[in-house]
Amino acid sequence: MTTALITGSTAGIGAAFARRLAADGHDLVLVARDTERLTEQATELHDRHGVEAEVLTADLATDQGIETVAARLADRRNPVDLLVNNAGFGNKGRYLDVPMADELRMLKVHIEAVLRLTSAATAAMRERGRGGVVNVASVAAFVPRGTYGASKSWVVQFTQGAARDLAGSGVRLMALCPGFVRTEFHQRAGMGTDNIPSWMWLDADKLVAAALADLARGRSLSVPDPRYKALMGLVKLAPRGLLGGVTSKTGRKYGPQ
Repeated sequence: MTTALITGSTAGIGAAFARRLAADGHDLVLVARDTERLTEQATELHDRHGVEAEVLTADLATDQGIETVAARLADRRNPVDLLVNNAGFGNKGRYLDVPMADELRMLKVHIEAVLRLTSAATAAMRERGRGGVVNVASVAAFVPRGTYGASKSWVVQFTQGAARDLAGSGVRLMALCPGFVRTEFHQRAGMGTDNIPSWMWLDADKLVAAALADLARGRSLSVPDPRYKALMGLVKLAPRGLLGGVTSKTGRKYGPQ
């Protein structure tokens, strides 16, 4: 069996990755801040699918948390074959309305943790000549939307650049860019979702299935839904100034800053 490590595994997209990978027979390393929820998740997945599910409690907004997970990824005796960097969050409010400490915490989780964990994982994977990394970004990466969009844009650019540098090594890297997904994300950030059109919502399990199929095809970027692929096509054609005004207005209404 191969082993997958998933950050932010107890809810949303991370939990959907855990369910799918366990069903496919992968052993798991489940990473989140809440030990109780992690233990419940690990027990359920083990009992249902017969896989080993290791619990690793870590807060990726701290150096200690990042170092704990990086050490697990670097363990050559118990190798991780697939890393899913999924942990993340949104801040409610416009630029300068969000406390600087919260902005910096977001950059720690979305950028520094992704860089350090991807590096720890791929160094070990390159030695073995195989492995994969999925870095969860967002369609917000392609529009001017404050710190959240900027951090996800970094994830996309970093992942695609690293994928080119590791081409031919047997290690695959992919940035996953979902749209609105029915998870705890908006609730945790205190964001209302009543006004989001129903057609914009994606199912987390279907999203994960599409993402894993794209990873198997060797893609470095996955926008796993025809609706959002079409929207991203329109984004590329829209004037940058117009796009900035529109996304600023809709982002304050629907999404994180």
